Amino acid sequence: MNGFPTLSIIIPVYNVEQYLPKCIDSVLTQSFSDFELILVDDGSTDGSGRICDDYAQKDSCIKAVHKQNGGQVRQGIPGLILRVGGIFRLSILTII
Repeated sequence: MNGFPTLSIIIPVYNVEQYLPKCIDSVLTQSFSDFELILVDDGSTDGSGRICDDYAQKDSCIKAVHKQNGGQVRQGIPGLILRVGGIFRLSILTII
């Protein structure tokens, strides 16, 4: 074991304040625990960025990244750079 998590989960976040806690909690309640969760806030104008920070302060497996709005493709790039896990999953939370 190299001390790094096996799995990196990257969740792009943009103005999903109403749904974000449920999304994060669903990841945290999984039985698999060898992961890191990277929340990439893409310049949200609601409380999404604050929620990311709150979760990151409470749980050491969570990292919050904030950037200017650039769209979903550019949202994942900071998460890919930060990830340390051997396997990664990019989750797109799209609310229509």
